[in-house]
Amino acid sequence: MTRKASTGKVFDIQGFSVHDGPGIRTTVFLKGCNLRCPWCHSPESQRFQTELCWMEMRCVGIEKCGLCLTACPRGAVSKGSIKESAIDGSRMQMIVVDRQRCDDCGACAGVCSAKALYMCGTDYTVDEVVERLLKDVPFYNRSGGGVTVSGGECLCQPDFTLSLLKASKEHAIHTAVDTAGDVDYRHIQAVLPYTDLFLYDLKSMNSALHKRVIGVPNERILENAKKIARDGGRLQVRIPTIPRFNDSKASFAKMGRFVAELGDAVTAVQLLPYHNLGTVKYERLQRSAPIVEAEPPSDELMNARKEQLEALGLSVMIH
Repeated sequence: MTRKASTGKVFDIQGFSVHDGPGIRTTVFLKGCNLRCPWCHSPESQRFQTELCWMEMRCVGIEKCGLCLTACPRGAVSKGSIKESAIDGSRMQMIVVDRQRCDDCGACAGVCSAKALYMCGTDYTVDEVVERLLKDVPFYNRSGGGVTVSGGECLCQPDFTLSLLKASKEHAIHTAVDTAGDVDYRHIQAVLPYTDLFLYDLKSMNSALHKRVIGVPNERILENAKKIARDGGRLQVRIPTIPRFNDSKASFAKMGRFVAELGDAVTAVQLLPYHNLGTVKYERLQRSAPIVEAEPPSDELMNARKEQLEALGLSVMIH
């Protein structure tokens, strides 16, 4: 079947995923997000364009390579600090990228022998992604899994997401959409007939706090969750549990009541404890570290919040 020339900007396709919906899944991560959560562990998902990353631990130093220094047409790559090799203890000179000059053309990544410089964000057609999904069908069939379209915010690429979901359904693949819900409802309404499950983020019931910390108010997010439930969609509500933001008993009481009011549309609630494992990704993009600098919530707190929601009749899991 020939499809329209619909392409999407993808930054990762992850097989054997077990936390992004039921069963064993393939998660397709689309680039671009309209929120700026300060605990985001995938900063490479935020911008919509393909962008340069640098993994310092892979760099072999300009003495052994250095091709990037002359490859950049804008002179954005230059000699940097001296580091000691973790392999043999030798000293080697690293590179530094001037992000003000860099236009993410990828010339330096193209010549990097160690793949320390690499581009994040690849244009895929729907058929190319489906071809990848079909390799995992045996795992879906055995486990009740399927494809999860995630991000970033996948509904910020609405046409591609819709086409991918339709194509997946042509092959009887279970589909899930991972969304923060801050999009025009027409985009959700369009994908709803082809989406078996929405993985729906809920971060706070306090709109002023939501706007101050994340950058947008929460009214549209909450209203869209109600509309999905009204229109027959199924939701697995995901609550990132963030210290000093939403981890209090009072905060969970408000979120729990809202989720309970969505009724049978909610299949489960998934609690996602804050972690700081994404900090290294900010370094690869040479951006500032996330604003949230905190210890991950304790098992005791997470179990207490789980029991608090279960007391409202909700099915809750911690991942």
